[in-house]
Amino acid sequence: MAQTVSRYGRVEPIRPRSKVRLPFPLSLYQTAVGKKWVMALTGLMLLGFVIFHALGNIKMYIGPTEINEYGEALRDLGGHIVPRTHLLWILRIGLAGAFLLHIHAAWGVSRMSKQANTAYKGGRDYIAANFASRTMRWTGIIVALYLVFHLADLTWGWFNEDYIRGDVYFNMTESMSNLPIALIYIVANVALAIHVFHGAWSLFQSLGINNPKYNPARRLFAVAIALFILVVNVSFPIMVQAGVLENDGPTPHEEAAE
Repeated sequence: MAQTVSRYGRVEPIRPRSKVRLPFPLSLYQTAVGKKWVMALTGLMLLGFVIFHALGNIKMYIGPTEINEYGEALRDLGGHIVPRTHLLWILRIGLAGAFLLHIHAAWGVSRMSKQANTAYKGGRDYIAANFASRTMRWTGIIVALYLVFHLADLTWGWFNEDYIRGDVYFNMTESMSNLPIALIYIVANVALAIHVFHGAWSLFQSLGINNPKYNPARRLFAVAIALFILVVNVSFPIMVQAGVLENDGPTPHEEAAE
């Protein structure tokens, strides 16, 4: 821990030790190193989900049947071993826990960093930092808000009066045909790609993998993952607005009117 010398000659820690010393491994989480490890591991979990989600959504370009069968297959995870949707809900709860831990660890590291900078009477070296690292807090907030919006839009159907439960293709095309909603998806996924770029780059450093020999590969990995997520996710609202992805049949409201 960094230290300073008081006017009485005593060496004092920049950040006072926690009053309550928790048992291991919770005691490790009280340190900056522990929080960075949690950020890295939960970040890996969330990154895996984002990649898997993007790969699954590519089935939109194959057709309604394929993407809808993919959505149904997720509900049937576990086959006849566990009840329908139970395994999916276990995965959802696990991801939600990882998401909350990721946010808490990020907040803790940021607070420790701020306290250290204040103690040293200095600021962050923004010359050495890139745009992605400087905006991690804001892109993180945008991604968190986007997650809530995305669930409300395509899982709960709050913003689509013609929402059909289980019809992934219809719900996506119907929702993204609304220009303001399409723009929300585009802006949010740009923020997600920026956040993923820096996260994919820095998680290796948090796990102790930081060597000039491997850093070019780390950067290539971060760029490739961020670009893949950006291109795939942004393509859906753009292609819906361009008419490449569209619903040919009538909506439930149009059918009712007939």
